[in-house]
Amino acid sequence: MRALLSVYDKTGLVDLARGLRELGWELVASGNTSKELDGAGIAYVQVADVTGFPEMLGGRVKTLHPRIHGGILADRSLPQHLADLDAQGIPPIDLVVCNLYPFTASPSVETIDIGGPAMVRAAAKNHAHVGVVTTPDDYRPVLEELRSVGALSDATRGRLARAAFAHTAGYDAAIVSWFDGDDPLPPTLHLTLARAEICRYGENPHQRGARYRSGPGWWDAVVQHGGTALSYLNVFDADAAWHLVHEIAADAGGRSAAVIVKHANPCGAAIADDLTAAYAKALGGDPVSAFGGVVALCGEVTDDVAETVARAPQADMIVARGYTPGAVERLVARRRATRLLSAPDPEPARDPGSARGYASAPSSGERAGLELRTLGAAALVQSPDSFAVSPQAWEVATARRPSGTEWPDLVLAWRLCARTTSNAVVLAAGGQAVGVGAGQQSRVAAAELAVEKAGARAAGAAGASDGFFPFPDGLEVLARAGVTAVVQPGGSVRDGEVAAAADSAGIAMVLTGERHFRH
Repeated sequence: MRALLSVYDKTGLVDLARGLRELGWELVASGNTSKELDGAGIAYVQVADVTGFPEMLGGRVKTLHPRIHGGILADRSLPQHLADLDAQGIPPIDLVVCNLYPFTASPSVETIDIGGPAMVRAAAKNHAHVGVVTTPDDYRPVLEELRSVGALSDATRGRLARAAFAHTAGYDAAIVSWFDGDDPLPPTLHLTLARAEICRYGENPHQRGARYRSGPGWWDAVVQHGGTALSYLNVFDADAAWHLVHEIAADAGGRSAAVIVKHANPCGAAIADDLTAAYAKALGGDPVSAFGGVVALCGEVTDDVAETVARAPQADMIVARGYTPGAVERLVARRRATRLLSAPDPEPARDPGSARGYASAPSSGERAGLELRTLGAAALVQSPDSFAVSPQAWEVATARRPSGTEWPDLVLAWRLCARTTSNAVVLAAGGQAVGVGAGQQSRVAAAELAVEKAGARAAGAAGASDGFFPFPDGLEVLARAGVTAVVQPGGSVRDGEVAAAADSAGIAMVLTGERHFRH
């Protein structure tokens, strides 16, 4: 039996090679792989001795030769193939172990591997007779099967071949993305997503679901301390909540922040001087909707915080930076089904809206990933809606300017409104979301819903609208409820009428110049 070893990542190579030699395999090795075997005192044959040609062009050509590819590609079930091998004196190759130049980590022309993908694809094509290994993670199971059975099964070779084609597909996708550079809408997109976790179920219990990843992210470092397995919606809502709570904390200068998300929309959000107060205020915004929601806490959950959460309506999930041992014990004892997750800070410059069913397309360098939503055979693609809240750039459109206490609530309301399903109107008061009107076809209806949820708390609150008021009627709903300051994008042909209505009601109104719809 004969194995060809040609790897950039030398992790586990010596143990694999030694194990194959102990089983009586002949080893063929190239370039730096052979140096690693030399250092370990493992016998092998150089690729150059097999081909009869030295490595050329600084290593660009070494395995691209009929004596290599003939040995890999020969169909052992065809007499003509065996006769061709015999006529040319080419021994068959039974196992190819190859991983590629690190293009993703160090993209350049010189890290575009040519010989490696050719060998991997050849072995995967001929998987009926040849095994192919592209990751050190498979070294141990391959060796164990060879030791126990003497050969790789059809199922194992098929699994390895599938992994090999996935590996080269992802490699090529990364190269294409590198060529695209900063093109915001490249002519083609090549998504490569690896399954990271199978969910308990999909959006509904009769659906299957899983979490896939396009690269390293905060979910990879999440630790679950209690509760049942995650469902598709748990991941969906937790991702939105975790990004939003960090955005709010950043807007508020790093003060403690808490967010409660239900069906991908915030139903509670607040900032305060400590985490217990922030959570209590977030819950107070809409305690009815908070039942079964996802709680995101931008800090460590102490025993005191845990006691407050444990007395609150049941949460499906809590995401925090960490928990004291006593906090975990309290929450597990009182809320056995609640999933308790500790997580690192989320990636920067990422739109929380991606949790709505978007996949982040591959990106290179500093180019932000694209948002993609599939529509049957079609797809919609756009750049992410990542934005900084910049009140200093907002235009005051009314005679009265917002007061010093109104500005922070305008900032909070605007941030929340941009992360709420359109049409959306959000009211905030004293660092707390008090009314969220989400997903309405009419902006007037969104304003009425926000006011209804806020009740008496609308008096003196700040309001935000994710799109402009096309008529004064939506703003008048807020004015009648006692809202004293409003932030909206502006841009309507009736901006003057809306500003006049605000002046008539004594409302301070500012225009951001930027709309933030979310569908």
